Amino acid sequence: MCERGDTIIMIIDGKPRDIDRCIAPIIKALNDGGIKTIASCCGHYIRPGNIVLEDERELVICPNYDVARKVDATFQPLSQIDI
Repeated sequence: MCERGDTIIMIIDGKPRDIDRCIAPIIKALNDGGIKTIASCCGHYIRPGNIVLEDERELVICPNYDVARKVDATFQPLSQIDI
């Protein structure tokens, strides 16, 4: 996680984008691998980060395993959600 404003410019789909420095390698790997990203934020020590994919899926980024389990526990089972 990095401080707000600690970004680098990356060219994504031919356009310059400000990407949080700490997740830039993940964003680069996804895009280089053909998985287009359209938005992202590392969370800046305030909340879990996220990466929004072109196909509308969203990846949640947690700083560690313990935090990821706590975030996961806040969601009800998908079987109980009308999707």
